[in-house]
Amino acid sequence: MQNSTASANSAAAQDDVDSQESVASQGSAAPQRLDVSQEFSSPQQHDDAEVNETIGLFGTRHKDFSAEYHLTRRSKIKRLNQIMRVALQYDALKGLTPVKLRHMLEALGPTFVKVGQVLSMRSEILPQPFCDELAKLRADADPMPYSVVVETLESEYGRKLDEVFASVDPTPLGSASLAQVHRARLVSGEDVAIKVQRPGVRETMAEDISIMRSIARSATRFMHNSQVVDLQGVIEELWDTFDEETNFLSEARNLWEFKRFCNNYAYMDCPTPFPDLCTEHVLVMEYMTGIPIAHTKELVADGYSLTEIGTKLVDNYAAQILDVGFFHADPHPGNIMIHGGQIVLLDLGMTGRLDAPTRAAMQQMLFAVAKQDSPQLADALLRFTGSTASSVDYPELLSDLDSIVEEFGTVDLADLNLAQFLGSLTSMAHRHGIEVPSSITTVGRALITLEGLLDEFIPNVNMIQIISKHIASQKSTKEMAKEELRNVLVESHEALHAGLKAIQESETALRMLTRGDLRMNLELVGSKEPMSAINDMVNRVTLALIVVGLFVGSSIVYFAGMKPIIFGIPLVGFMGYLIAFILSVWIVIDIMVKSHATKKRRRNR
Repeated sequence: MQNSTASANSAAAQDDVDSQESVASQGSAAPQRLDVSQEFSSPQQHDDAEVNETIGLFGTRHKDFSAEYHLTRRSKIKRLNQIMRVALQYDALKGLTPVKLRHMLEALGPTFVKVGQVLSMRSEILPQPFCDELAKLRADADPMPYSVVVETLESEYGRKLDEVFASVDPTPLGSASLAQVHRARLVSGEDVAIKVQRPGVRETMAEDISIMRSIARSATRFMHNSQVVDLQGVIEELWDTFDEETNFLSEARNLWEFKRFCNNYAYMDCPTPFPDLCTEHVLVMEYMTGIPIAHTKELVADGYSLTEIGTKLVDNYAAQILDVGFFHADPHPGNIMIHGGQIVLLDLGMTGRLDAPTRAAMQQMLFAVAKQDSPQLADALLRFTGSTASSVDYPELLSDLDSIVEEFGTVDLADLNLAQFLGSLTSMAHRHGIEVPSSITTVGRALITLEGLLDEFIPNVNMIQIISKHIASQKSTKEMAKEELRNVLVESHEALHAGLKAIQESETALRMLTRGDLRMNLELVGSKEPMSAINDMVNRVTLALIVVGLFVGSSIVYFAGMKPIIFGIPLVGFMGYLIAFILSVWIVIDIMVKSHATKKRRRNR
């Protein structure tokens, strides 16, 4: 390939380095090694699991988070002061624009960069302009000294560097807030890329997460707000993501698994890891060269068709997500290159997994939107989230889904805004108390990143159209007929048992009816609010009648001139006027407060 550009898998080392990189990582005194002979799991990992959890007389005891990462109250206060100084520097108390928020998160370090990246997909928490701006966050950083890289590698392997590598290029291929990538050659002669994790980055992240958890717990005590609860979920999602990204053994296992997946596609590839040299903080993998997908002029000059590249990339992504349920979760331009007629995906630090029922529900959701079938979309959404129709206001849910289907189902596939569709669906589910699993967030983030890449570099390729064709092409007419017959048989079996149960229950109901024991519990759907309003109205009318009676009765006493007299009014009449006045004021205030609350509820809807 002419004019090929060196590239290496540096995604975990850089959430978004546009130059190509390779994968590498940092070391520890007692390195954990990758054992591919045992389902890609390390024996040391099992030992750690035993250390982290013990069984006692009073139940299971988990290792304390602060103790595990050596966190102290003093260190957390120091870090909190640093965060406050940066926040004041950007005038956070006076308000933040989307751009200022992005710059502030970048200044706060890798933890907050990752927070911003997660929040960029949570439009139910932040307004869409903020989400769009946070999607631009990158984790580029100044390179760490080469001496630190050498010290880390020697500490990780427990031997001199020249015993493992014949040479290591001191100039990094890419540097980010989590790790740094270098090109090297093994003593056995293979050309590799190594990714070295920055010392202390995991501890810093754990400290920030601990502070965030404390703040979220404190906020929950004073603000019983669904967004606060959801923020706690975002924090845990953030830690889970970072926990996986900073364990390079997980990334090495992902590379092995994805390499097996690529074997089924002649046009797909990924770097091969070297398991004997991979540890928790160092990743060694095959060094690959190629043309970055963002360099479209070089690709065209080298004889590639951009449309073919885009089509194959999207179709393969559909296979990853919907067929096997294991997919690359960060397909930004710096992680994709073209080499020898193959699309090479770099950086498997961020991956997503979907089980078979979830994949089936996602396909059903796509078909439901295309057919403008709100009930089917509701059924798929409830299946996807594990909810039931009885746990939500189903008529209102259908009404909201009708609006989404009307807005997006009638749009031509070429004009469908995927980010807006997923944002609308997530926000709607959040309003109905339906908890959307993190898997749909990961899928949405990956697809939106991929859509942005196509819009910028390969605009003639429509992603949604290709995914729809992929789903349709997966089933032949014969297979669809078999599946439909299977569904009919299952539904018939369920209907038969439901019918027999209904006959049994009707017999019981008839017996109770003949004995006069049958009772009916009737609930009018959506009647709670009107009935409550009627109840309030009756109460107000009753109070108004009491007020009128008090005024009339007090006036009669006044003209009767009964003693004792106070302020020229008989005492009994004075008390009647006073009570009538207080009740009148209370009725007026109650009407105003409830009217304001009703208007606020309608605006929130």
